[in-house]
Amino acid sequence: MALDFYHGHGSPFSWRVWLALEAKKIPYELKVLSFQNEDTKKPEFKAVNPRGQVPTIVDDGYALWESLAILEYLDEVWPAPALLPATARDRQRVRALAQVVACDIHPLNNLRILQYFEREWHVPQPERDEWVRHWICEGLDAFEAMLVDHPSTDEFCDGALPTIADVCLVPQLYNARRFGIDIARFPTISRIEAACLALPAFDAARPENQPDAPEKH
Repeated sequence: MALDFYHGHGSPFSWRVWLALEAKKIPYELKVLSFQNEDTKKPEFKAVNPRGQVPTIVDDGYALWESLAILEYLDEVWPAPALLPATARDRQRVRALAQVVACDIHPLNNLRILQYFEREWHVPQPERDEWVRHWICEGLDAFEAMLVDHPSTDEFCDGALPTIADVCLVPQLYNARRFGIDIARFPTISRIEAACLALPAFDAARPENQPDAPEKH
C-alpha cells in the first residue's frame, strides 16, 4: 500500500522526506498542499496534522509528523538502503550533523520567523536577509568543521552512502543560495553536495523536478 505524502513545494522539510522516499523506492501518493492557498491551515489537514505543517506521512491510517522523526521511521520500516550507519557512535555523529541543520540552522531562517519579523516588528527586507545569511553561514561553518579531517567523512557526510545528514544538508544549501551565499566557501560541503546530486534519488527530488514545481504549471 502506498503512503500518503503531504507536501508543499519549496519546503526543505518536505524535501528531506522526499529524498528518503526516492532513495528507498517506497511507493507513495503525493498530496500537494498550496501555501498560497493556506491549505495547511484548513481543518481537513489539521485533522491529519494538528500543527498544520508539512511534511506529513500517513501510513495505513497512522499519521507521521516532523521530518527527522519521519526519516527514522522510514529507515526502521524500510531498512534498505540504510540512512543511518551500523554503529552507535557513527549513528550519533550522523544524527548530530542532521540536527545542526534541522535544529540550529533552519529554524532561524524559516518562513514563519521571517514573516513574523515583517508583520509584528516591521523589520525591513535587507535586515531580514542579513539575519538569515548570518545564521546559515555560522551553522555551515560548524558543519564544515565537523566534516573536515574526520575519519568517517568520505564521499558523503558519513561513509560511502548518503545518510540523514546528507538528506538534511542538500535542501539547506538550496536555501543558502536563495540568500546569495556562496557555497564554494565550504569546500567539503560543496564536494558532498555534488556527490549527492549525482544520484538519481537526489536529482528526482530537486524542487525544479518535483511535479508541483511552479514552472510546470
